[in-house]
Amino acid sequence: MKILVTGSSGTIGTRLCEKLMAAGHEVFGADWKPNKWSVEVASRTVQVDLRDARATLDRLPRGMDLVIHLAANARVYDLVVNPAEAFDNMATVFNALEYARQTGVKKFMFASSREVYGNIEGLKHAEDEARIDECESPYAASKIAGEALCKSYDRCYGVRSVVFRFSNVYGMYDDSNRFVPIIIRQARANGPITLYDQDKTLDFTYIDDCVAGIMLAAEKFDACAGETINLAYGQGATLRQVCDEILRLTGSKSELSLQPTRKGEVRTYVADLTKAERLLGYRPQVDIKEGVRRSVEWYGAR
Repeated sequence: MKILVTGSSGTIGTRLCEKLMAAGHEVFGADWKPNKWSVEVASRTVQVDLRDARATLDRLPRGMDLVIHLAANARVYDLVVNPAEAFDNMATVFNALEYARQTGVKKFMFASSREVYGNIEGLKHAEDEARIDECESPYAASKIAGEALCKSYDRCYGVRSVVFRFSNVYGMYDDSNRFVPIIIRQARANGPITLYDQDKTLDFTYIDDCVAGIMLAAEKFDACAGETINLAYGQGATLRQVCDEILRLTGSKSELSLQPTRKGEVRTYVADLTKAERLLGYRPQVDIKEGVRRSVEWYGAR
């Protein structure tokens, strides 16, 4: 297939492009920054601001079979501080869908988030439990809007879509301030570490499991078109547990500062993977201890 991946310079985008190319697909990337992780992915990436509708339509390649839209501002609290970044997310998914509609692409995948569930009662959640009234942050709102746009373009224009709800994807190709990479950096430097809500329980997903789920859906697109699917590991870990494992693996002497939860953040989430297993045969392989070990090893080799 000819596949366009937006956000191809990011963590998931880089790894996904690598795996898709290795599987024999013709892959094209789009991002507003160059790829610093992979020369091969960089050579296949168009540098374009996807917030610009005209540039998106004019500069991206034609003749695609599938668009996988990953591009987003993805730090929840950053978008609490600067909600304009949530509007950016809405603009980019709209422009990506318009590109698909106007160039005849009939298959579209959208990276949504566990944040759309909000802080609803319970720990493990299936796809039909998300409720707009539980929206906790501008970031969550941007993902809810993206999901709604995908559904509308399916019904109005025949752009079939699959929506994925990711959860705390971590691993290689990430030097951001997301939880796992920032804790690894601070631990290796023996610097102070601040934990906001140490008992927060989330479903951490190793990057190769996330990418494997996307690729399964690309292979089985007709069987899952129109569906919303959780892609995660399926078990929860507290922030303190993950932090302690990183400290142990790095031999760090970092001191912890424990703070309450921050505005706009979801406190508990574990994915119900029943639909992913039924439709895709998705079975994640890397638990949090092994994933953190691989991550610490990767960062240590840089």
